[in-house]
Amino acid sequence: MSIRCTVESAFFIAWSFLEQSGELGPPDESANVILDAIEAQLKTGERRQLMLANRAIDTYRAHAAKSRPSPDRETRSG
Repeated sequence: MSIRCTVESAFFIAWSFLEQSGELGPPDESANVILDAIEAQLKTGERRQLMLANRAIDTYRAHAAKSRPSPDRETRSG
């Protein structure tokens, strides 16, 4: 399988999972985070679709957690 097909499949798996779970944010930002995570893994030699997708999901979740305000901040500032 070509690298392009591997990336497309891993992206689709990660995107579909995050969309179905309701975790997907703005499309452009979400796509960039997922693709960047996949690209970083490819540079280390990873080629397994599910591993690429799962790690991209983990990376996306970590990014989303940092991007949204914590409940403590909202209550303290209000």
